[in-house]
Amino acid sequence: MNGASRTLRRWQLPPLVASMTSLAMILAPPATAQAPPAQAREQLLAGACQAIAARVAAVPGQGPVMLVSYEPAPGQDPLAPALQQAAFVYDNALAGVALVACHRVGDARRIADAMAAASARDRHYHVGRLRNAYRAGALPAGPAPLPGWWDTPSQRWFEDAYQAGTATGNVAWAALMLLAVYDATHERRYLDSASAMMGWVDATLFDAGPPGGFIGGYFGEEPTPTRQAWKSTEHNVDVYAAFSWLARVSNDPRWPAAARRARGFVEAMWQPREGRFMIGTREDGRTLNSGPSALDAVLWPLIAIPDAPMDWRRGLDWTRERHGVKGGYGFNANPDGVWTEGTGQAALVLRASSRAQDAAPLWPLLLSQRAPSGLLYATPEQRIRTGLSIGPTSTTEDFYYYHLPHLGATAWAVLAAAAWNPFRPGGCAEADCGSAPLAPPSKE
Repeated sequence: MNGASRTLRRWQLPPLVASMTSLAMILAPPATAQAPPAQAREQLLAGACQAIAARVAAVPGQGPVMLVSYEPAPGQDPLAPALQQAAFVYDNALAGVALVACHRVGDARRIADAMAAASARDRHYHVGRLRNAYRAGALPAGPAPLPGWWDTPSQRWFEDAYQAGTATGNVAWAALMLLAVYDATHERRYLDSASAMMGWVDATLFDAGPPGGFIGGYFGEEPTPTRQAWKSTEHNVDVYAAFSWLARVSNDPRWPAAARRARGFVEAMWQPREGRFMIGTREDGRTLNSGPSALDAVLWPLIAIPDAPMDWRRGLDWTRERHGVKGGYGFNANPDGVWTEGTGQAALVLRASSRAQDAAPLWPLLLSQRAPSGLLYATPEQRIRTGLSIGPTSTTEDFYYYHLPHLGATAWAVLAAAAWNPFRPGGCAEADCGSAPLAPPSKE
């Protein structure tokens, strides 16, 4: 990954799309009168809950469903074929947790059912493993279909190598979503599915070589995908949270042991002199990757690890100084624009850290990113960089976010506005537990 040590599980437009001239013509979001922070937060929560629930309801019936991750912006040409049907696991996991926070447990169950079925009914793997993306819509019987497209000139069916792969962080997020639905329903099948997924992670992806931790996963299609040996701080945070949750609800000794291994890696990434976490290691899984910075790698440990050292909270000031841009937050240090998803993450972590006053200016900004469709734009800019690469076949830092309505950004807005911690049972975000106005309970 050209030295980048985290999985790019939030899909960006592939290189062929980046060259399309239509993207340069995307319009800025419509101007929105700025509401007071508290009112903006309430409007953000209600609107985002409604937008996600509407996309579940648009698929008839009560069966398993995967939601498309990106939509075209108003006035834009159709998305590239690789994105038109892509339901990324990370985005759908976030959407499922957000629906629980919205009191839409029935809708969340449909996504959880799809995730569990996809893991159990893969066309090749039979080990509790997930792909990075599936085809959006109702999940049919048989193997869960992957996104793809027919290329008429070559008369061939294509699939994207990243989408067909398996990222460690994605599997952990799917498990966290299943555990949130289990927490809300007490239906054992969700716990069993989460256990199968994390059992595969524990058995397959741990590397004891110092610093010991869980590696990035696999890139590419079966039967011989590329094993990615780099280790990500963010991935190990996700894995720690899922293992710790399983340890709370199960007597299986695997889970606390695996959680300790993941936490050990996260602790090794803390840089006390700078007051931030390293993004992870380089490709060898050993050498620290001191170059890039990712907002989530610095902030998520603060809400995923309940007894995190107080010193880690210095990461809040480090990200404000290094990732702050235009009143919000960017993906990487010295950013070139606002990352909506990351701004929501920062708002949630600030609230959970008893700094709600610092989060207040972020609510009008997040609300201003609401597209006519109800989803939030991934960024208000035409394009923002991350400084990272999509995968091992990339020859440049080709991981970007574009001005497109995005399911993942919308879900993070829900979690932030509802003060819902996705890493812990009950969604408690400590300092703000129960203080945010939630959407009315659904009539299910």
